[in-house]
Amino acid sequence: MAGTLKDNLLEALIGLLVVVLAAGFVTYAWARTGAGEGNDGTQLVARFPNIAGVSLGTDVKVAGVKVGKVVALELDPTSYQAVLRLSVDRGLKLPIDSSAAITSEGLLGGNYVALTPGADSAMLKAGDEIVETSGAPDLMGLIGSVVNRSGGDAPAAPANDAPPR
Repeated sequence: MAGTLKDNLLEALIGLLVVVLAAGFVTYAWARTGAGEGNDGTQLVARFPNIAGVSLGTDVKVAGVKVGKVVALELDPTSYQAVLRLSVDRGLKLPIDSSAAITSEGLLGGNYVALTPGADSAMLKAGDEIVETSGAPDLMGLIGSVVNRSGGDAPAAPANDAPPR
């Protein structure tokens, strides 16, 4: 009987260790993805013709530094533009002539919303719209156009009609 008690105690301790490790992984993932962050930042609106690669939770960055995230997206039924609602840090003051662009982190990276501060002295307030925007570039279209033009646009060399020497 004493041997089975030791076996059960060992199994219970190993099970407890597994549960603690699983809880640690969940806590790490929760903190790393920002899932626990609330929408307590300043809400701004931006309209884009194309938001390919952007979804809820996509990063919003200024000069490469994360300052917020995308908290809502919808389609405007009259203009057929995508409307993004951005939540940015409350301490961030952006001039009203700031611009927003959907930018890629690279060929294999994801997209993010890049904010470029303007120079106006008046600042955006909660609910204001960023008017100057540019949508996501069509990377496959750009690559296809480069590949299709790989032959070059240079004129063909003139034929040499002289007999060989």
